[in-house]
Amino acid sequence: MAEVKKQEKDFTPEVDSLLPETENISKSGRLSEALDKLFALEKQTRNASDLISTTRLAKAALDQCYEARDYAQLNATISLLSKKHGQLKVVVQAVVEKAVAWLPEIRQREGDAKWLGLVETLRAVTEGKIFLETPRARVTLVLSHHHESLSKQPSAKPPAIKESLQIASDLLSDLQVETYSSMERREKTEFILEQMRLLIALARLKDAEVAGKDREDGKNAIGGGEPEWVKARVGGRKVNETFLKEKENEDLKLKFYELMIQQALHQTAYLEVAKHYEKVWDTPSIKYDESKSRAALEHIVYYVVLAPHDNEQSDVLHHWFVNPALEKLELHYNLVKSFVTRELMRWPGIESIYGHFLRTTPVFSNAKQWEDLHTRVIEHNIRVVSQYYTRITLARLTTLLDLTPQQTEETLARLVVAKTIWARIDRPAGVVNFTPKRSAEDVMNDWSSDMQKLLGLVEKTWMGMNAALAAQSRVKA
Repeated sequence: MAEVKKQEKDFTPEVDSLLPETENISKSGRLSEALDKLFALEKQTRNASDLISTTRLAKAALDQCYEARDYAQLNATISLLSKKHGQLKVVVQAVVEKAVAWLPEIRQREGDAKWLGLVETLRAVTEGKIFLETPRARVTLVLSHHHESLSKQPSAKPPAIKESLQIASDLLSDLQVETYSSMERREKTEFILEQMRLLIALARLKDAEVAGKDREDGKNAIGGGEPEWVKARVGGRKVNETFLKEKENEDLKLKFYELMIQQALHQTAYLEVAKHYEKVWDTPSIKYDESKSRAALEHIVYYVVLAPHDNEQSDVLHHWFVNPALEKLELHYNLVKSFVTRELMRWPGIESIYGHFLRTTPVFSNAKQWEDLHTRVIEHNIRVVSQYYTRITLARLTTLLDLTPQQTEETLARLVVAKTIWARIDRPAGVVNFTPKRSAEDVMNDWSSDMQKLLGLVEKTWMGMNAALAAQSRVKA
């Protein structure tokens, strides 16, 4: 491509006289003759750096091919004009933009075959040209949607569905739109979200395929959609969340967090899911819509409760417990209160109070997540027991947790490994010890602290007695 140079000659009169002539020739069925005349003058205008005249001639050549419905010649003309020696960038841009504008009409009138031919021509012409990166991205997006639509056809078979989705995802993933300087910020975000959506759809398809093979073979199959999940996670980091907070970008914000929720659920990162739902709940269009706000708030509670206990989870749980918005949801407020309060939660009681309602929700209708809730209740109970008991028999602990001895030991071991609690099991004696062995330094520190408290009480008592004696002496006097 050549940069715009100083114009040597103005070919406007020649172009004005040639365009009507070639148009009449083209309409009479002699398209090749008309194009030859246009290309002959186009070479002169190009060599003379007459940008306006070259652009007019290039557009006229495309128009005459389009009006003649000669799409093979149209594709050849686009390719030829873009490869001309010393061709001006602005001319190529004008040719590509004009052809892109015809894509919807050609698809509707001529069908997919002619449309795909023009799409591939445009992708070939724009490949590797930075000044055409945005038109190329838009054409590629349309082509990606075409392949995705093929995967949704009722007659499509599983191999064809996977292949079409793979092609659609690969086409978009090849575009590094975050580096495009000529593309608007909103459009960049839309492209990244589309990349993530297709990657997640492909990953789910591959995961389902592997799960089906596992059931058939009775063993773990190799493969799955993990590479796509990783790519989707990387794509999520490219989105600027501050930009999504702007009012006009609420639709992108909701779409982004919906994808991030799917990503976090795949990783069983329940606390991340709760954080994403909190961002959704904090969106004005959701927050001030009673039904949508309630649904988002319910999901926040569910996933905070499902998250494994740590300092961050505890902070989030207490934050929502004191949030006035949660008090309007009595059942969910009481569920959170049960986890905040340092009291035992007997699973049969929890199941009888909350089970009927929770099992009807999309979250807990999933057997795995219902089992995870059971696990969180058990872990809460063990933490409570460790705070009130220094030692307890394994049989008594098993009764309090409503578990078998083996399940109790496994749960204790998991919490000890995670450093949530300190515990040691004396199996021969059948005793669980929750008090860690103290070093001599710890004992001396505690003794020193106790002595300081004792001396403080003695001093306070002595001062009180002196004050009382002084008062009595004044009364006697």
